[in-house]
Amino acid sequence: MKGLEKLRFEDICTVFWRDWVVLNRRLAKFVLSRMISPVLYLVAFGWGLGRNLPMNGGSYLDFILPGIMALNAMNISFTSVGSPLNMSRLYHKTLEEYLIAPISPSSFVTGKVLAGALRGLISCAVIFVLAYIFGAKLAVTAGFILTLALTCLLFAALGLVAAMLINSHEDMASFNTYVLLPMSFLCATFFSPDRLPLAFRWFIDLLPLTHATYALRAIGGGMEMPWLSVGVLAIYTLLLLAIGVWTMIRVRD
Repeated sequence: MKGLEKLRFEDICTVFWRDWVVLNRRLAKFVLSRMISPVLYLVAFGWGLGRNLPMNGGSYLDFILPGIMALNAMNISFTSVGSPLNMSRLYHKTLEEYLIAPISPSSFVTGKVLAGALRGLISCAVIFVLAYIFGAKLAVTAGFILTLALTCLLFAALGLVAAMLINSHEDMASFNTYVLLPMSFLCATFFSPDRLPLAFRWFIDLLPLTHATYALRAIGGGMEMPWLSVGVLAIYTLLLLAIGVWTMIRVRD
């Protein structure tokens, strides 16, 4: 692919550094704002509903924590790339600065996705701290961190693709409603989908957040690395990155 042939580390760093400078200026506000939803989830499901509710031989808090991590990684990574880039392309027209700059489409996509994934990881780190304060137990290994990073990359790439293909801010909000919101509640985040109808379970198993939740829950619980789910996440990520590069080439040309 034309865009992939011109992938350069210096250009990736340029795109990434611009987003990091913006984030660094309001890092404290970003961290504090990302504490609200996790605290509400942990209070409601950890101290409230989950205090005396066993799940898979452990507490419900330990069960839902990986789901909350996956859900948070999805929402923050997607929103960090999707909303600003969509506004930049349609309203502020600042995307044109990148289009005329000597930066390849693949470098731009990679830098933006990495910046969005970083925001997702920072937000998840906040949840780690809060969860341990609430008494949760989670095996945080290298495999867990890598799977979480892959999840952030996947949904940052999805945010970029959505921002480049959707042609209004209202439609971006509709995308959140019709795609992200159902995944938030159905993809094994708060309950096991084992009791759902078989055809419905098959559909849920096709969704990326389901595999992110399965993988994080298995690794966090001290089980073996679920390579199938990790592989599905990797395939989704590569596919979305390729689509993202294609959309950038189309817009530039």
